[in-house]
Amino acid sequence: FISLKLGPERLAREIRLLAAVKYFELGKLSSGRAAALAGMERLEFLSILSHYNVGPFEHLSEEDLQRDLENA
Repeated sequence: FISLKLGPERLAREIRLLAAVKYFELGKLSSGRAAALAGMERLEFLSILSHYNVGPFEHLSEEDLQRDLENA
């Protein structure tokens, strides 16, 4: 905690966000589920991905993208 200069609550939020980003990047979680893990709205989560050099659509297949467009 000391070297990161974060309190326990802030560190816990940061760890949840990092886990959510990584699981999303690996295709293990959808953006909605990852956002829930991170404790934020989906659009906020998607906007944060660029801070970690993760694209919101890189792991999606053409079928996944089409389904997302139909459900939007």
